[in-house]
This record gives sequence, C-alpha cells and structure tokens, in this order.
Amino acid sequence: MFSARSLFQEILDNDDSYRLFCSIAASGETQGGWENARIAALVPETMRDLAPKITRHGSDEDKHGRIFQALLKKRGLEPVDVPPETDYTMLLEKHGIGLAHDKLRRDERLTENDIVVYLSHSRVTEQRAADQMDMLVRYFGEHPEVGKAIKQICHDEDNHLAYCHEELLRLAYAGRGRAIQRTLRECALTEIAVYRDVSLAVMSHMGRLLKWPKPKSAALAVGIRAMYAYERAGGWRRMVSLTMPERRDALGGPATTAVVV
Repeated sequence: MFSARSLFQEILDNDDSYRLFCSIAASGETQGGWENARIAALVPETMRDLAPKITRHGSDEDKHGRIFQALLKKRGLEPVDVPPETDYTMLLEKHGIGLAHDKLRRDERLTENDIVVYLSHSRVTEQRAADQMDMLVRYFGEHPEVGKAIKQICHDEDNHLAYCHEELLRLAYAGRGRAIQRTLRECALTEIAVYRDVSLAVMSHMGRLLKWPKPKSAALAVGIRAMYAYERAGGWRRMVSLTMPERRDALGGPATTAVVV
C-alpha cells in the first residue's frame, strides 16, 4: 500500500525523480514571478494601490523558483527541461485561464476587469498551492534537506491566498461580485481538469524514473481520476468561496529573502 507521504519520499530519495520534481516546481514559480511583475507594471491607474502587492506576489514566486534551484544545487544536480504535458502554468494559459502572455508582453495598460481575472485566477491556483504545501509541511516539515524550504514556501502561499481573498472581497463590495463569482467558477472548473492531466503526466514520468510496477501506476491513475471526479461533483467550490482572512494586508510589506537551503 502507498500514501502521499510514501510517494513523495520515493521521489525525494531518487536523484532523477527529485531533479524532475524540483525542475517542474522551479519553472512554474519563475513563470508566475514574471507574470506578476508584468501585471504590476501594467496595472490600471485606478488600481495603482495594488501594484506593490502584485510586485510582492511576483517577488515571492521568483524566490520560490530560486529555492527549488538551490535545492537542486545542494544535491549537485542540474535542472532538466520541463515536459510540456507537466507544465501546469502554461497549460492553464492554453485553456484560457488567467491573462494571456501576449497581452502581458504588450506595453498597454490592463483594465479593471483584467485585474479581476488575475485575482480570480490567483485565488484558485493559490488554493491548490496552499493545499499541496500544507501536505508537504505535515509530512516533511522537519526533513533535514527540504524542511526549511517547504515551510518558507508554505508560509508565503498562505499569504498569497489571504491576499486574494481580501482583495476580491474588496472588489465584490465595490460592485463586482457577480463578475468575480463567474470568473472564479470558470477558473476552478478548468483548473481541476488541467490539474488532473498534469498529475497524470507527472506520475507517468515518475513511474518510469522510479520503475514502478504497472499495477502501482494504474492505481495512482485511478486515484487521480477519482479526485477529479470528486472535485468536478462539487469539491471545486472550496476554490471559489471568499472569506475575509485573519491575516490582513498579507502582502503589504517588502518581499522576504529566500531561506538558506
């Protein structure tokens, strides 16, 4: 029998699977850092008060990318190319979730609706990230190699999620509630399908690297599809609810430095 803890332990213990895991994570975080930096630069004048928080959001994600790169370096490993089918960030964009990179590359001001889309997209994806990091901290928070790093990232992801809740609620109170709920729902229903596909692809690659027997790989695929079925039936709603967080103004200060790994 296997569990999330035992699976991650296998990945952690093998250089090839660990290399792929850290490479995928570093790439996604670095991409998120670029996206947030561009959004901060293009935020509409009517929402300039958000620019420092968006910048902080991007700086944190850049930092996470450096942390995963440092974890590789610490073990004497080089990053590998990320297989396209495992690129969560790019697949979300391909499915129309978030702001298109073509839009972000242009030097044109975003609209207020664009910021609603950005925050809604972030609310959904940060929920996924926070859930994953909570799990890793629960199982590996005291691990001598990765413990400090995942605690740092988990803390930041909680801040990011709190920021999304607070800013979306502020915009909802200002009259954008229906647009926010519609966008959140669209993002969540697409995200759970992309996450299923990426999870299947990642586990397929890990299975080959770790030489898992076919029954184990098949059982993992069944579990991933079962989770998708649960989320599609109603579990997605946890990703769209909005509650004023206890941690207010979570991104109101300067970005923190990367933890030494």
